[in-house]
Formats: sequence, C-alpha cells, structure tokens
Amino acid sequence: MSPARIESTSAPERDGARTTVVIGGVAGGMSAATRLRRLDEQREIIVLERSSEVSFANCGLPYHVSGAIADRDALSLQSPERLAARFRIDARVRHEAVAIDRAAKTVTVHRLDDDSTTEIAYDELVLSPGAAPRRPAGIATDAPVHALRTLDDLDRLMAELDHVPADGAVVVIGGGFIGVEMADNLHRRGLDVTLVQRGAHLLATLDEEMAAPIADHLAGLGIDVRLGQVTTSIGTDHVVLDDGSRIATDLVVAAIGVTPETSLAAAAGLTIGTGGGIAVDDFHRTSDPAIFAIGDAAEKRDAIDDSGRLVTLAGLANRHGRAVADTIAGDAAPSRPALGTAIVDAAGLTAASVGWTERVARERGRDVRVVHTHPASHAAYYPGAAPLSMKLVIDAVDDRILGAQAVGTDGVDKRIDVIATAMSAGLAASALADLELAYAPQYGSAKDPINMLGYVARNLASGEDRVIQWHELEHEIAAGAVLLDVRAAAQLAEGLIPGALWVPVESLRERHAEFAGRRVVVHCRVGQGAHTAARLLAELGHDVVNLDGGYLTWRDGQRARSLAELPLAA
Repeated sequence: MSPARIESTSAPERDGARTTVVIGGVAGGMSAATRLRRLDEQREIIVLERSSEVSFANCGLPYHVSGAIADRDALSLQSPERLAARFRIDARVRHEAVAIDRAAKTVTVHRLDDDSTTEIAYDELVLSPGAAPRRPAGIATDAPVHALRTLDDLDRLMAELDHVPADGAVVVIGGGFIGVEMADNLHRRGLDVTLVQRGAHLLATLDEEMAAPIADHLAGLGIDVRLGQVTTSIGTDHVVLDDGSRIATDLVVAAIGVTPETSLAAAAGLTIGTGGGIAVDDFHRTSDPAIFAIGDAAEKRDAIDDSGRLVTLAGLANRHGRAVADTIAGDAAPSRPALGTAIVDAAGLTAASVGWTERVARERGRDVRVVHTHPASHAAYYPGAAPLSMKLVIDAVDDRILGAQAVGTDGVDKRIDVIATAMSAGLAASALADLELAYAPQYGSAKDPINMLGYVARNLASGEDRVIQWHELEHEIAAGAVLLDVRAAAQLAEGLIPGALWVPVESLRERHAEFAGRRVVVHCRVGQGAHTAARLLAELGHDVVNLDGGYLTWRDGQRARSLAELPLAA
C-alpha cells in the first residue's frame, strides 16, 4: 500500500547543532545514540525504530516463553519517553526508514500508525536495521509459523501459545542458538517439542564431536531431535520432513538463521560486502563517509584472516555502537576484528566457542594441531566438580590459537572468556600454560583446564608428544598400526574401541616387545595417561602416537557420525 501523504520536514536545530539519525534501535542503535548524547549535549539525535519497542533485551526473549523471565516488561529496557527525559533523544517507534537520498542527506520515513511519509535531514546517518529471520519453504496459508526477533514477535507467539493445550506439540526448525534455546524453553513450558536441524549436528559454531553430547542431552530430556533433515511443507496442524515423516504440531517456531537487512543500504548505492552485510571500514563507515553501519546488518572483519563475515552478537553491536558515537564526536579509534565469542544454555548444558572450528580451519587450508581435553570444572576432590569437554584449534605453523570450544555444566564461560582474551592479546597456544589464574579448590585446579591446554599445546609444538585425531584412527589401523588401550581395568566398563589391545601403563615395560616394529597408537580415557604411555614407548624406541582426547573424544566423534542417521527421542 502506498503511503497516504508526504510531508517534508527537517530535524529541529539548536544554534546550528548537527543532526544524527539512527535507523534501528535495540543494541547497536541505542548504544550509538546514548553514547553520542553523553559526548555532545547540543546535537540533535533521532532514532527511527520500525517495531513498537526501541530498546529491549532480545537475547532474553526465549526465556519469557518458559517463564524463567516471568515479567514481560522486564525485557523492555527503555521507552521513548524515558529516552527523551534522560538523554534528550527523539526516539520514534513504528517509524520505518524506506529510502535514503545521499545527495540531499535525507531519509524518507514511513509512519506506520497513520500511513504517512516524512523526510528527515541528517548530517550523519547510522544504520542499525538488524537482520530478518529466514522463512522456511512450503508454508501453507494460516499455518502457525512464528519467528522470534522482537518483542512484537514475542507477544504474537505468547498469544498463540495461550491457545495451545498444556500437552500440545511444537516443532522448532533450526538447531542454532535460538533454535536450541526455544526448544529448551518450550519443553520447560510442558510442551512436546521436536527440533529439526538441516545440518548433521546442532550448533554450527561447534565441531561435530563437541556437539554430539548436546543432542543426546536434549533427547534425554524428552526433546525429539531430528538431525540431517529439512521441512518440505508446513500445514496448519503438521510438518512434513524430507524423509516423508509427518509430525503433528500445534505451532511452529522457525529459527533457521537470519539475513542482514541490507535492502535500504543497497537501494542507496552503498557497497554490500562479500559476506552479505553492509561493507564498512574499521571505523564502521560505509562507502559513504557520512553513513555508518553497525549490528547484525554490518559486515565484520574476521580476527583470524581479515575476511568479511557476519557475526550476529549483541556484545559486538553494543561495542560498535559506542565506537561509532566516538567517531562522530571526533574521538575516532578503529574497532578490533571479530572473534565471534558465543555461549548458549542447552537445557542446563552449556556450550561456548570462540574463533574458528577445526572444520572451518581445514576448509580454509590451514595446517592445524588440535587438542581435546576432559578436565573437571574445579578440583576433583572438592564436592560438585563437573566434567568439561574442551577443544583448542591451533595453527601448526606459528602456534597461533585459531579457535576453541567447551561444553559442560559448570566453568565453561570463564574458560572460553580466558581463551578469547588470550586470542585478543595475540598469545600463542603454548603460552596458555603460563597464565596465572585464580585458584581455590571450589573454583578451579592448581593446573587450571586453561593451563592444561597450554601444556598439551607446548608438548605438541616441541615434538615431545605426537597425536592423531579421532577421525584419523580408522586410517591408522588400516595402515597396520596397533591400538593399545592403556586404561586401568576399572575404566574398561565405560566402553571399548574395537580392535584395541589392553595393556595397562604399568605393564608396558614388560610387554612392549610384543608390538616391536609396528606403529603404535595409544589411548586412555582422556589422553593424559596415554601421554605417559607414549613417552615411555618412545624412550623404548617405538614409533608411537597418542589418540588425542582419548576414549571420550573418540566416543563422542563416533556418536556424532551416527546421529544424523536416526532420530533422537526419549
């Protein structure tokens, strides 16, 4: 529908003050606007927000679904009235920017409430339009399909959930962060949840062996996890998958990713980057020096290889909003490249990552070393210690940390944050061994899991230890290597690797001649005991390698390979 009328207006001026217009509120836009006000009291600042809320906690939206955040209004952080009173910011909700005239330096705005159009002049323009949720294919008319990006989305979803029976069924499409959070919170609400993921594993920021326990954990709670499948059609009361299965459902939540909102920028002739977002420099300037772009719509510079990438994280949006305000106010400083540090609660099991996965590193041609460890969250002798699974991806050429992943119920966040800090500081993987970290038995270990990663990395870098990965074991055995299981007898009940010969570490000195002349692969439960065995055998003249991460990593890798072939249901 065409706008009903057009008005031409300029922003009011105060003694020649400049005008900055911000398109889009929430994290990036509001950070830019409020920081700019603190730096410049005279400037006119106008924020245009298409939805009905200009500042809200979008990362908290899934948790209102379950009631973990009981008060919906707690998610609304600032209102236009409060912004006007506190910051003298003119925040206009239900105002959609529909065109930019770069030559005239004006924005055409559609006022949704009265269907009118106005033009606003600017000196600087900040684009923070966010990203739009992707829609699955084959949606029937009146099919109850919802996305969750704004408070308006949440209100619509909650209104429909009020009509879903207490034991009703919901299908969540997409196994990324939002999909996993929604599956968890809908399940906590008491609904029968099916989680459908196109990829072979959940959470693309993890490698497959790290993600496998998450799928099993969700399935163990009663969530039906369907990996390696896509929806082909969505009806009013069912979903059909590409394997032909038909799933009855009262409601569908689509969480299959987002597309950066670049149409406004592209129509204005601004450059769109190779990664699909609005291209910006290190100061967040677009190809027009008077226009800046931040948040989910803007392309970031990858911290590992400087390539353009999309990183849809609230922390970066907030930080970049502040940086843009500094630049506009005359205190410009370049932003650092993006590491993509992220964390998610998967129904009580935490998963976090930073940088590249092993998969991405190998796809981009890097020669990598990989370290898996399975430490306790704090000293094992102190009550409450929980297991962690950790992974470090290292450039084999220069010992640079390329990425890390961690999964567990306790201590995941601080370990990934330490590694993210180390990466930002340019520390080598081996240098993690030397970090002095806070220790008391209820918080960590004298050799913290971070230090242990550094010790292993240093052993690999020096050649003291040689390892193979879980996905390389089959090739080693086929080539004639002997696989030794050096665990204690009590640990064997946990599971066995087919074809392994059990020789405890304590028996190696007496029995090592049995496999003389053959390449030896040793494994224990987590890799530490096998390191001792490998050093012993190397001293005795054997060609020996350690199975990185031991039986636990091999088990999770094998489980990952099987998950996409069968649905996971309790």
